[in-house]
Amino acid sequence: MNDFWQDVSSILIEYYESFVLIFPRLILAVLVLIFFLFTAGALQRMLRKKLTNRMDDILLAGFIARTLKVFYQILGLMLILSILDLTGFAGGLLAGAGLSAVIVGFAFKDIAENFLAGVIMAFRRPFRKGDVIQSGDVQGTVIRLNIRDTQVKTADGKDVFIPNGQILKNALFNYTIDGYLRYDFTIGLDYSSDVIKGIEIIHQTLREVKGILTEEKKPTVVIKELGTSSIDLNVFFWIGDFSPNTSIARVKTEAMLNCVRALEAAGFYLPGNVLELKNYNDSKLETI
Repeated sequence: MNDFWQDVSSILIEYYESFVLIFPRLILAVLVLIFFLFTAGALQRMLRKKLTNRMDDILLAGFIARTLKVFYQILGLMLILSILDLTGFAGGLLAGAGLSAVIVGFAFKDIAENFLAGVIMAFRRPFRKGDVIQSGDVQGTVIRLNIRDTQVKTADGKDVFIPNGQILKNALFNYTIDGYLRYDFTIGLDYSSDVIKGIEIIHQTLREVKGILTEEKKPTVVIKELGTSSIDLNVFFWIGDFSPNTSIARVKTEAMLNCVRALEAAGFYLPGNVLELKNYNDSKLETI
């Protein structure tokens, strides 16, 4: 029985001596951890500010700052492992992981793919902050390019996070990269109308709508088709102001309403769809 307690006592003393030896390193590791946690955010903000002042692309500056923050945190983790003398343990663990490493590799494949896709997009610049893009079924305004995904805000106010790998592998539509976006609507004139005069009225009306471009890209009116009861005109116009103060829906609505009012004021008849009924048997038609 005495031998048992002596063994327990010797083990406890051994652990105590080991703890006393590692205690200073543990304190230093905790201090280093606190230092890196507090300085990582400050470093990101400082880098974003400096890069933004030197670059014309806010999206790229933010992405680089977030990426450098991650590497800074990894550097802090490696330093902590070194202080605790766990670098050899960590290396041996990774070297001997075997099948686990393969499983982890597959598990993090998408993360690595999205990160590399984010790096490629950050330097290729297929879009900027504030651009209207569409990837797959998602369309919205670019808010932020993250390490793993791209944040866009849809027209109905939803925030959607699209994986960077999906954007890079699929077709990407950027509607505003050149600063212009085209819209159109159809309006029908009666067959007896003076179509040339009607087109002139539409041109004049669109020039007076605030938000529609009239110099760089002028509105265009063409005959779309000869409909059942009207000559259908396609009206195209461009918008070049995508500031928060400009509502594209308002501009389009105002353009359509003003064109209808101007044509009606000029005496044009805008027919609806006409349904023609033929009574081949000369029978009496009953009304309900």
